[in-house]
Amino acid sequence: MSDETRLIHAGKVAETLVRTVGPPIQKGSTVLLPNAAALYDDDNYLTYGRAGLSAQSCLQDALAMLEGAEGVTLYPSGIAAISGAAMALLKAGDEILVVDSVYKPVRRFCDSVLKRFGVGVTYFDPRLSPETLVETASAATRMILLESPGSLSFEMLDIPRIAGLARARGILTAIDNTWGAGLIFKPLEHGVDISLQALTKYVGGHSDVFMGSAAARDPKLVRQLADGVNHMGWAVSGEDAYAMLRGLRTLPVRMARQSESGLAIAAWLRDQPEVAQVLHPALPGAPGHALWTRDYTGACGLFSIVLKPGATEAVDAFLDSLKLFGLGFSWGGFESLAIWCDPQLKVRKFAYDYGGPLIRLHVGLENPDDLIADLRRGLDAYRG
Repeated sequence: MSDETRLIHAGKVAETLVRTVGPPIQKGSTVLLPNAAALYDDDNYLTYGRAGLSAQSCLQDALAMLEGAEGVTLYPSGIAAISGAAMALLKAGDEILVVDSVYKPVRRFCDSVLKRFGVGVTYFDPRLSPETLVETASAATRMILLESPGSLSFEMLDIPRIAGLARARGILTAIDNTWGAGLIFKPLEHGVDISLQALTKYVGGHSDVFMGSAAARDPKLVRQLADGVNHMGWAVSGEDAYAMLRGLRTLPVRMARQSESGLAIAAWLRDQPEVAQVLHPALPGAPGHALWTRDYTGACGLFSIVLKPGATEAVDAFLDSLKLFGLGFSWGGFESLAIWCDPQLKVRKFAYDYGGPLIRLHVGLENPDDLIADLRRGLDAYRG
């Protein structure tokens, strides 16, 4: 054979690969099938690399174990997981109830895409009782989209009660469980149909890779979600799946540390004269603490504080004085972050007066005493 032909067929993958602690990262669009009968046997063979190779499959298996799921689908981002699940399960003429405290990009998707394709969107007050919420559902309501705690204002929902009432009406429930990360709260065990995550946050843990997931127990839902990914042509790379799997290995250790530090800092903030309220469900006396105690096995490092009334310039002075807390909208990584939330609250349907500026903090893996000193510097600037 000529060099051209030999180079194409040289260097084939060994029949048996050596074992390492992580899966091999396979890069390939073409999948070579063992025989002619396998070419169209989609039930038994992977026929195209976009569906995910070894690293993606290992990540799905690990997430399914974590979530207690029958299957997990992967998406290129957290918002893609939420939008992908909605598009896989909703059709024109359906309605979806969405908690008003939902993550802002989700609202943008609902208002800009779902409505355009004939899906009715209704936002509900997170302070509604489960009974009142489900009673508002019409005959066309197909899904209730939840987020608990809310990612800015940390309202806690009675998830098991909502899920139970919705199931009795034949309504699907889905929850953005990024705060719980599938570790400290397991929605599927509490009756929720679909557990959604922005793996970008705590599972990745290092603020350097995007991905989302949807987990379900019902095989029919698992198939619908997988079909949705296939129909939309979404894919995640082997490198990104490997990075996510690596982050998943240390998730319990990181979250335990960030939970401990976050609670210590939240308790300290509660006693500061510039702080009117701390919104941290795991903090005794905070709103939603009883539900957190009942349903959660831990906390993460994300919470908000309400400062006593002050001007925008004072809020800017607070944020600009911080040296260890970066100013950034993401969270879940190793680093501490802070944002001012009030500009985002304007899009909500159900307005609520918090009595002062709302500041969201993410506590990272720094020493909590150093972070407290940084916050004290910011509060001095706010007061000044």
